[in-house]
Amino acid sequence: MKRRQLLACLSAGLVLGTAASSQAQTAATDWPKKPVRWVVPFPPGGAMDVIARVLGEKAGKALGQPFVIENRAGAGGNIGADAVAKSAPDGYTLLITSIGMATNKPLYGKLSYDPVADFAPVSLLAVVPNVLVTNGTQPNVRSVADVIEAARKSPGKLTYASAGNGTSIHLAGEMFTSLTRTEMLHVPYKGSGPAMADLLGGQVNYMFDSITSAHTQLQSGKLRALAVTTTRRSKALPNVPTMAEAGVAGYDVSPWFAVFVPAGTPRPIVDKLHKVLTETLKQPEVAARLESIGAEAVGSNPEELAAHLAKETKRWSKLIAERNIRLD
Repeated sequence: MKRRQLLACLSAGLVLGTAASSQAQTAATDWPKKPVRWVVPFPPGGAMDVIARVLGEKAGKALGQPFVIENRAGAGGNIGADAVAKSAPDGYTLLITSIGMATNKPLYGKLSYDPVADFAPVSLLAVVPNVLVTNGTQPNVRSVADVIEAARKSPGKLTYASAGNGTSIHLAGEMFTSLTRTEMLHVPYKGSGPAMADLLGGQVNYMFDSITSAHTQLQSGKLRALAVTTTRRSKALPNVPTMAEAGVAGYDVSPWFAVFVPAGTPRPIVDKLHKVLTETLKQPEVAARLESIGAEAVGSNPEELAAHLAKETKRWSKLIAERNIRLD
């Protein structure tokens, strides 16, 4: 009797599992049947917003439903992320995010969502390097070595601006001072725009700005690029060395952008979304548009994104703890 009951239970479980798998596959086949909401947790106009709009337009056409961009800015991306974490796991709400997914938990201590448990990874999209820049009128600052020398001569006197505490621009500076064993004063602003204005006006000395926002000023000569923060040179600034090439061994700040959906989203929908996004990244006109803002297409599968997030969380948590950076 027990053997028959066990076999009956196993058979029932197999049937239920097969039914659930079939339902998920059917949901993916039908998805999307209505517009898809793509949450951008920062204001319009930045690299993240541009990437979402470019990919969303192409993906929407490929899938037959529009991708509607919704900017939900605030709290370093936490407001938008929280909204997506609490959304239905049905494939109709996406989140584009950046290294904040790896840094916000150690920075804020307490979050209203869990960056791992509350989300399902879909794909890495692109990397947009930061670049160490200074005012183009400074005659004695033409290399990273010049910055290090000046900082060591006047500890704590030189300043670097950022778009706000905890941003990649801020953390790029923290990594720089940590690896070079120098002291520089961090000056946070409410956004890249006002920070850039003061850099151009001479109120601050340096900035580890995104190539996207710095590019116009670099082309005009108002800013001078000293090094990019990634391990490889940027296609947008091919003549500018990396930090490692400029003498700062081990330096790597690669601001990345990726797509996540709420945890529990059926895997067939995740796979379908992953496929359309990675195929869109390969389109020449999309790659050209991303390159125009300094972004370099990446693409990955969900497992690779999960591993990338874990690696980034570990290394940024270490730096944040060492530098005693807290935002709450």
